[in-house]
Amino acid sequence: MEILIKKNDNNTFAVSIKSLINSKHIITLNDDIYLEMTKGVKSKEELIFFSFKFLLEREKNTLILSKFNLETIQNYFPEYKNEIQNWVNL
Repeated sequence: MEILIKKNDNNTFAVSIKSLINSKHIITLNDDIYLEMTKGVKSKEELIFFSFKFLLEREKNTLILSKFNLETIQNYFPEYKNEIQNWVNL
């Protein structure tokens, strides 16, 4: 499985997942949420990549929403925020 990220603008990214069934996703990540999650230690692209790896460990790519704000993940997976904090602090 391959995760490709393309920056559309400062806050919007196109994510393509190449798998048995390919999927495409539009992700919104504003600066406030990004800085809250990473404290600027990781790039937005790194955060999105990590987040998709996190999601793909829990569900198929075809079940991931096609368009969402990155912080929405914690609504479905409460452990997401802790996983991000552990990853940032490595």
